[in-house]
Amino acid sequence: MDNKRELFQVLTRRFGLLNKNCCSVGAIDISSVQSHILYEIDKQTSPSMQQIADTIAMDITTFSRQIQTLIKMELVKKTPSSTDKRVFILSLTVQGKFVATTIDESMNAYLEEVFSHMNEFEKETVIRSIKLLNQAMSKSSVCCTPLL
Repeated sequence: MDNKRELFQVLTRRFGLLNKNCCSVGAIDISSVQSHILYEIDKQTSPSMQQIADTIAMDITTFSRQIQTLIKMELVKKTPSSTDKRVFILSLTVQGKFVATTIDESMNAYLEEVFSHMNEFEKETVIRSIKLLNQAMSKSSVCCTPLL
């Protein structure tokens, strides 16, 4: 049987998830975590801080620090909710939207290039397998934290 951990270690390295900076857009360096945050803010409709933190499985304290950094970089805006002033709604600035879109286009181009080395059947098999793996991971009682 293949060493499953080794497969994921190599995949993580090749996908660049261990790189300190995953993406540079102009003079802006974005970490992998920041890229995930921008992606989720862009994808969701008027998300709260808690919603995005939950989506990316990050504790709110660490998440708040990341948001402060993204605000300083002028990529994210934090606005009090009109219905509950204790809740903050996140949105992308014009610059943030540009950075998120640029990263998205870059990642899609990278994946297209990777998939270009496969035939249609192989592509469909890989995508179906990743969907299956994601579903199984979502059902796991130890999601996001390895057993020790």
